[in-house]
Amino acid sequence: MKCKSCEVDEKMKDAVVLKSFPNGITLLINEDVPFDELVEEVRYKFTEARNFFGKSNMALSIEGKKLSDMEELRLLDAIRTSCDVNIICIVEHDEEKDKHFLKALQQVESKLQSGDEGQFYKGTLKNREVLETENSIVILGDVYPGSAVISSRNIIVLGGLYGEAYAGGSGREDAFIVALEMEPERIKIGDFKYKHTDKQSKWGIRPKIQPKIAFLKNQRIVFEPLTKELLDNLS
Repeated sequence: MKCKSCEVDEKMKDAVVLKSFPNGITLLINEDVPFDELVEEVRYKFTEARNFFGKSNMALSIEGKKLSDMEELRLLDAIRTSCDVNIICIVEHDEEKDKHFLKALQQVESKLQSGDEGQFYKGTLKNREVLETENSIVILGDVYPGSAVISSRNIIVLGGLYGEAYAGGSGREDAFIVALEMEPERIKIGDFKYKHTDKQSKWGIRPKIQPKIAFLKNQRIVFEPLTKELLDNLS
């Protein structure tokens, strides 16, 4: 006969399981465990694994239980206060999207240095919303036409950039903008501007997803396919 305390201990043992994948961590959570207990277990597991993960930028996948945006944010806060892992984005169960998220994350990771910590934003900017920050910003979602993201440093959109993006405040010319789908209305890097002039709708036929990066070259903004080599060569 199994004692009640043993049953509770076994239940909590299986409440949260951590699994790693390239550039990311999967949280396998037990849907039968109350959410507050899950948060504490996540905090405990990441505290125990602090030395193992070290300082790193990673994606996070959550499986086993459907969570609200607020619950996801609570888990992210528990992780960030328990270890030195910087969660860049939450990836979902879409293999095609996840592949591009992780590829872009891997290539951008080297540019998010300790002195240029990236902030995380999960959601889509629409209805003329404006997101502004002094740090580099990683957006998991789209930036719709009419909306804008503004950063004094770098901008990474793990989705479609169809609105406006302004990177490199105070004339900073070493900033860059990355997007999985790069079709902006206008962008600005440092003091240099680019404005889309094609009158046809950019939303009719979507091109095959290919992450692109916008940066300054010879005093103008250029767009090129995102590669690790290109990022390494940026000043």
